[in-house]
Amino acid sequence: MDDDALAEDLRHTIGELVRTVRAVDTMPSGEAAVLGHLDRGGPQTTAELAHRRGVTHQSAAKTVKELLADGLVRTEPHPTDGRKLLVHITDAGRARLGTERNQRSGRLDTAIGEALSPDERRRLRDGVDLLARLNAHLKEK
Repeated sequence: MDDDALAEDLRHTIGELVRTVRAVDTMPSGEAAVLGHLDRGGPQTTAELAHRRGVTHQSAAKTVKELLADGLVRTEPHPTDGRKLLVHITDAGRARLGTERNQRSGRLDTAIGEALSPDERRRLRDGVDLLARLNAHLKEK
């Protein structure tokens, strides 16, 4: 298999895996994504969230509004620009995100245990390490 085919197979397989695992989600993917960005990156403006998610400002604002209504995020004035608000994840938001992440991990864990032999699980661990290195390299570019 040449490198182009490998890259396409990897892209396709990872995409399918992510979509399959997300099937257990109990909240819209956009809301989970915003909570994830806030959990990993700290408070952000709606514009920053839109940029990170690759969506319009209006779409991000709608998602933030829904999360606010559910008490999963809160806002406060931006410290250096009074026209902006910073969005913060709340404890309830962290708990909800944790539930989503645990459901995804649990689904993967069950599938790994059922579908793969002990040797294949070791090989998969090596593959995860390779994917992490590949991701780090891509982020440097």
